Amino acid sequence: MASEAFHPPLTPAQLGFRMPAEWEPHRATWLSWPRPGSSSFGGREERVEPILARLIALLLPSEEVHICVWNPEQEFRIRSLLRAESIDPERVQDRLFFHPFPAYEPWIRDHGPIFVVREQDGHRQIAVVDWNYNAWGGKYPPWDWDNQVPQRVASYRKIPRFVPGMVLEGGSIDVNGRGTLLTTESCLLHPNRNPDLSREAIEARLRDFLGVRQILWLGQGIVGDDTDGHVDDLTRFVAPDTVVTVVEEDPSDPNYAPLQENLQRLRSFRLLDGRPLRILPLPMPRPIYSEGLRMPASYANFYIANKVVILPAYGQPTDQTAREVLQRCFPNRRVVLLDSREIIWGLGSFHCLTQQEPS
Repeated sequence: MASEAFHPPLTPAQLGFRMPAEWEPHRATWLSWPRPGSSSFGGREERVEPILARLIALLLPSEEVHICVWNPEQEFRIRSLLRAESIDPERVQDRLFFHPFPAYEPWIRDHGPIFVVREQDGHRQIAVVDWNYNAWGGKYPPWDWDNQVPQRVASYRKIPRFVPGMVLEGGSIDVNGRGTLLTTESCLLHPNRNPDLSREAIEARLRDFLGVRQILWLGQGIVGDDTDGHVDDLTRFVAPDTVVTVVEEDPSDPNYAPLQENLQRLRSFRLLDGRPLRILPLPMPRPIYSEGLRMPASYANFYIANKVVILPAYGQPTDQTAREVLQRCFPNRRVVLLDSREIIWGLGSFHCLTQQEPS
């Protein structure tokens, strides 16, 4: 049954909804399993799938995992892969769920639902914000199935669904749960998303539908990022007043100047209470190339789950440096390095592949 779009006279923000920070408690993590022959991995799915099975094994001890699959055969294969990770799917039926919600590409952060919450009469209510999705500015058609995933999730959960009528990918924003949102000009202001909306109109939609009060704009993304500069490859909140941000140390690297500019912007920002941001640098890995193209490898594309933080690893000494930075940020979670060298071939990593559902 389709989820009915909710168009109340008041905006979600006026109704008291807000987008929680990623470190707030989850009920679940959602994934879209890669479709055979997808544009993202182009025949490399067999190399990617065992890594995703390991990701699920790390998540299951602390939260539900919901997987959108293309067909029953795909579900059968995932179950086999989990057994190879010493996970018996029959023993975790209360935490592992499969859904026939097909998507052409696996990047559910961008095509999936964004959840918002509100506290009312001592109870927490959850809703879905269903942004339009056009495969990063029309780059990878078709995307009709991907665009239906938020509606299907809302129907499954039987929760309200708000429809802003604006193109937005989840990887293009990051929030601190206290009213502040980070994004980039290169992505949200790109004419391939919302050419009829001004910067002010885009800010208004973010405020109205995500319950934020302040939008902080960074500039450009990193080289190789086909999303036009998602913020989850650049800068992430790790506490209400703290961000980690990637910094390139080599002045000859093409990422050096744009990342320095973003760093300067971060230093100039002030939070709603007037305090400056606490800024922690993350290293950049050495350039990774595939078929002559530079991949958008970044340690900022980590995923914060209830008990673990999944950090992409690239087989470099900087892997451990990045892990140590994040472990200090999350002393009550285990920061786990998970090899992303096969994943990054699809131009994303573990944050792009996941979407949190708040508890």
